[in-house]
Amino acid sequence: MKKTLLAAAALLCLVCCTTKTPHPKWTYDSVVYEVNIRQFSPEGTFKGVEAQLPRLKDLGVDILWLMPMYEIGTEGRKGSLGSYYAISDYTKVNPEFGTMEDFESLLAAAHKLGFKVILDWVANQTAPDNVWMTTKSADFYERDSLGNAIWEYDWTDTRSLNYDNQDVWWAQDEAMRFWLEKGVDGFRCDAAGEVPADFWYGILPKMNADYPDIYLLAEAERDNLADPAVTFDANYAWELHHLLNGMAQGSKTVQDLKDYVARDAARFPAEAFRLTFTSNHDENSWAGTEFEREGAAAEACAVLCFTLPGSQPMIYTGQEIGLSRRLAFFEKDPITDWSDNEYTEFWKKLIELKHRCRALDAGEKGGAIEWLDAPDGVVAFKREVKGSRIIVVANFGTAPAVEAVSGASATDGNRPAAEKVKEPFLNLQAAPVDVTLPLDGTWRDQFDGAFYKGTVTLPLAPGEFIVLLG
Repeated sequence: MKKTLLAAAALLCLVCCTTKTPHPKWTYDSVVYEVNIRQFSPEGTFKGVEAQLPRLKDLGVDILWLMPMYEIGTEGRKGSLGSYYAISDYTKVNPEFGTMEDFESLLAAAHKLGFKVILDWVANQTAPDNVWMTTKSADFYERDSLGNAIWEYDWTDTRSLNYDNQDVWWAQDEAMRFWLEKGVDGFRCDAAGEVPADFWYGILPKMNADYPDIYLLAEAERDNLADPAVTFDANYAWELHHLLNGMAQGSKTVQDLKDYVARDAARFPAEAFRLTFTSNHDENSWAGTEFEREGAAAEACAVLCFTLPGSQPMIYTGQEIGLSRRLAFFEKDPITDWSDNEYTEFWKKLIELKHRCRALDAGEKGGAIEWLDAPDGVVAFKREVKGSRIIVVANFGTAPAVEAVSGASATDGNRPAAEKVKEPFLNLQAAPVDVTLPLDGTWRDQFDGAFYKGTVTLPLAPGEFIVLLG
């Protein structure tokens, strides 16, 4: 107990004595893109990603989050290629992806095009054959009564680090700084809530002060990790993600969304960013694509992820082409056709919207939400700040969702192609509803370019949406 109290006092001193920094200026209107290196190209390498940087630039995204690209373990490896999250050496690259020189070339090319690059950081665990297992003391890892290093959940290809040993803290800090010195722009910290908050308070204030322009994203939904001046710029909006899935499936309502927005605003500081998404590597591989989970409402859910207060939106590998299959996690399963289609245009318009509409800035700079009168099942709100105005309307329907059955589109390493997949859809047989909007001045539709003014009545079918800029 005495050791814990002394550590807490030291942390308090460190936090209080550290110069506070705001979010980097480039983050407020930014869009994150998660890069699954293994599946991003037929070769699945750094060079494969570098070759596609011009395409990503044309898409319009700003921050490239690279899934873990460090050397991974072989002991207990899952599948033939293993998990990105079972790291054997934090300061080496996975040879599957190329060399350190290849990574440095990718980083330089991304920076030249104006991208920011963040790395996926895994602080809670390592591979069983991580270099630390033999070069550090035994109490670097959590151990059972027999002295065996242990793991959490079914992560049998990992071993849990012991955060009661503060030497672990500084080893993590040193490894993170290795990459910051190479010029990366920050980290997405995997399972950030799985390690003690004291650890983050122990290393991040000084890191933020030493590298004031970095961006830090926590895979957590913790209000005690949401002060950008001390810990993280952004937390995951997991509750919103599951709520939107529920709205698409008919189990959650518009009132549930309103209650969430109020609750989230009360829980998190105004300056906290909330990472919003309809897919990511976990959801795609294990829970299903956005089309499986959200069906006909997938695009409406994405619109809300870009437009609700605090939102910093994220796109996962393949969403921009409407990828409708689950990507294998431990095997090679590359996307081979990146041709633009209607989904590409949809995402481009959403990204353009985020960039041009100041009312949508993340954190404290965005406009407050004003809920508008609308029929049951319809989300309608307005946001405004400093002359920037936006109205968003989306019809989630009131009739019960129906189950449509379709075949999986490809063999993906998780299920056979012949397996039938149940996909939740809105009741598309329901009649459109009329939404009346009293408009002040002239407004332009972000997606079809139409202009509106005065009082207008717009019919919206289930799953349809409209976004107006004033």
